[in-house]
Formats: sequence, C-alpha cells, structure tokens
Amino acid sequence: MYKKMIAGFGGAIALNILHEIIRKNFTDVPHVNEVGEEALLKVTDQTPFSISSDKIYAATLAGDILSNGIYYATTATQNNMASGLIAGIGAVALPKHMGLNDEPVASNTKKKLMTVGYYVFGAVVTKLIYDKIK
Repeated sequence: MYKKMIAGFGGAIALNILHEIIRKNFTDVPHVNEVGEEALLKVTDQTPFSISSDKIYAATLAGDILSNGIYYATTATQNNMASGLIAGIGAVALPKHMGLNDEPVASNTKKKLMTVGYYVFGAVVTKLIYDKIK
C-alpha cells in the first residue's frame, strides 16, 4: 500500500506543479486553487476555526495534495485514464452544484478541457511512478 501512496502523492504533486506553472505564466487558464480556497473558507465559516488570508493558499494546496494523493493512490494505480477523467470532470462540474463559483475552472471550453487535462496528467504520472516502484 505504501507504494501506491508514494505514487499517488507523486501524481498529486505533479498535477499541482503543472497547474501552478501554467496559472502563473499564462492568461485565461484554470485557477483550480480559487475554487479550493472558496470551498475551504465556506467550510471554516461554519466552524469556530478560521484561516487568515495569508495562509488560505497554503492550506488549500496542502489539502489538495492530500486529497488528490489519496484519490490517485486508490484509483490511478490501476485505472489511470478513467480516474483522471472522473476527477477532472468532477472538478469542472461539481463546484456549481456545491454552491461555489465555477468560473475559475468552467467559464469557457478551454478552461474546462485544461482542468480535465490536469487531472488526467496527475493520474498518468501516478501510474508511471507506481509501475516503476511496484
């Protein structure tokens, strides 16, 4: 199981590196982080916990790597393309249904396709790592 976890976290980190490089260097691209930040703030508004604005990005990134790492470890090590597609489609389709602003990932076809592509990329990296270490 530890090899799957290593691979899953590798894929999750690769996804986030890709996202950050593209987000910081190009315009009209997905900002998955903004959806995550909004979700985290929405959750913490309902609790006695609060996250300062200077820490929200780091908290969201950590949560993203943790959740995607676990997801990829349990799915992408066997079904990389399917798990990536499902995660990417969920990242595009679910925010609106959860009461979140979906514009950062779904305002146009380009952003939708790129968002799905990020998650497929993470799943493929997970599978490549897993195949090398299993």
